[in-house]
Amino acid sequence: MPHHANTRVEEPANSSHTRTLRIPTADGRADAFAAFPDGGEQHPGVLMYPDAFGLRPVLREMARELSGHGYCVLVPNLYYRHGPAPVTDLPAYLGKEVRPAVFAQLMPLIEAHTPERALRDADTYLGFLTDRPEVSAGPVAAIGYCMGGALAMRTAAAHPGRVAAVAGFHPSPLVTDAPESPHHLFPEVRAQVHLGLAEGDMTPETFSALNQALDAAGVRHTTEIQPGTVHGFTMSDTEAFDPAAVQRHWDCLLSLLGRTLTGS
Repeated sequence: MPHHANTRVEEPANSSHTRTLRIPTADGRADAFAAFPDGGEQHPGVLMYPDAFGLRPVLREMARELSGHGYCVLVPNLYYRHGPAPVTDLPAYLGKEVRPAVFAQLMPLIEAHTPERALRDADTYLGFLTDRPEVSAGPVAAIGYCMGGALAMRTAAAHPGRVAAVAGFHPSPLVTDAPESPHHLFPEVRAQVHLGLAEGDMTPETFSALNQALDAAGVRHTTEIQPGTVHGFTMSDTEAFDPAAVQRHWDCLLSLLGRTLTGS
């Protein structure tokens, strides 16, 4: 039976303020996790893109944490074309010994998630999020981790009138030699941007090129390198997890969202 764009199917609430949603897309139905603040009032929307490991318990926990600060958070399963999350057999802890096998399963899914598909999905996710009764009128934020950071930037560039804030933490490469490198999109971005990088995410030369590209495009931004961290430092189910860096991430993210979405 075909699903129309205005058709929504919801599972029962996982708790009083979280939902697993099914979002009709051009290519099927995307499952997503949503977390809403207490109280029943409307709040600004945040589209949260996962890292390469995808939608899993740690992302749900981060969405719940953010919703507790007064935001409606939607976390999509990026790989929905291949099935509901978890699409691959993800262990509870993604240590070094299991990563080769996990990435062997994930790489075909990552490669299939082309910029064209990502933009098509972004349009759907933003429309779905802003149509939710829990979400207040006004701009939204796009945030992401690892590859999700680049997806957040692409989303903001494609929707400059809707996305007021972009945050990327330990983002995948934003400045490359590829024609589709995200930095080529910076001139389209009207959002305020914060990027929090791990110490080894970029060479000093690339970090300088990133800031130069943002400056040249007129993007209001803050970029910082978290000393002593490794890629993935926000994810508590990995060896990269760094509690102090995660707290810094929350401080920067909440400051950005306060400035751009709530005027605080």
